[in-house]
Amino acid sequence: MERLPNLDPLRFILASLVIFFHIQLLSRNQGLPYYLEIPIFNRGPEAVNMFFVLSGFLIIKGIYKHKQHGSFSIKTFYIKRVLRIFPLYYLVVIFGFIFYWLLLPALDIPYNNNYNLVEGVLLATFFLPNVLDELHKPGGILEVLWSIGIEEQFYIIIAPLLYFVGKYKILTALSLLTIAYFIVFHLDSMDVLRTYQFLYFFLFAGGVIAILEEKKQLQFLKWSPLMPIAVVVCTGLYFMTNLFEFQVLWLRNALTMVLFSLFIHSLAHNKVGKAIKIKFLNYLGRISYGIYMFHVIALNISMFFVLKAREQFILNDTISILSIYILTFGITILMAHVSYVYYESYFLKLKTKFRQ
Repeated sequence: MERLPNLDPLRFILASLVIFFHIQLLSRNQGLPYYLEIPIFNRGPEAVNMFFVLSGFLIIKGIYKHKQHGSFSIKTFYIKRVLRIFPLYYLVVIFGFIFYWLLLPALDIPYNNNYNLVEGVLLATFFLPNVLDELHKPGGILEVLWSIGIEEQFYIIIAPLLYFVGKYKILTALSLLTIAYFIVFHLDSMDVLRTYQFLYFFLFAGGVIAILEEKKQLQFLKWSPLMPIAVVVCTGLYFMTNLFEFQVLWLRNALTMVLFSLFIHSLAHNKVGKAIKIKFLNYLGRISYGIYMFHVIALNISMFFVLKAREQFILNDTISILSIYILTFGITILMAHVSYVYYESYFLKLKTKFRQ
């Protein structure tokens, strides 16, 4: 499948927003200085939601195109997803449990593992890290995996669903599913769905917009550049201001779902200006999975060095903040690059053997 323009840089920007958010969070927890409550530095959860929309957009777009040609294979779909997601996911899972259960005690660093290790391993192993996160707060390295769990659960749902739905009924079925699940998610009696962050409607919505584009039903969005410009401006305001922070959850989620879907469509199919062709930025997008997975490890390393430095030297707040950001991003990108080149690439090459 062709690689759509602008989406790789978007991946890196979204991963960076997650890093900004966690730097703020951990700095507060450790008593370190941090930037004031500027909205853009606190949009990590929203960035993850856009990741969900983007994932649904690409995954369902791919399934739909294969369905149109009669070549969609559930087996091949799952093999390719396993080769992309599992190697890095389980590497971080293993490291996370070793870090909190063995390494920290060995270094005599106090950390309260207030849950049964077997239970934790089972939840993480069988695609329920979001449940592990909510029940036990097992530590940032493991907690960040919650969103990967949502995607894995989505893969389990979406492949058989679209396999058995006729190709001419996919849009109708997916639209009804998105609306129905959105309503159920926000029912008072369905608090469990919100507690464990089963945010599937974001992924479904991304798929709906992708199919609408494939069916040429979004041409009206391309009649004038004003529409994509408006979408991009609104998305920028969403992340940089508090204008869209509605207190009513369903209203905020509905706006987010629609706006993010239109934003991704605008970047990929109704480009404002030229496609971004900066090689380094596109590469950072390609390794964004590793950036997301490793950034909490890098952040813990950065915090350790800054805290030690503040014990030995007089570091003003500005230098401390800049040091945390530079170290965290530098270590994260280095780890993601090494992982991509020397570890993930082996499994990614295997994907080419499994074509739909």
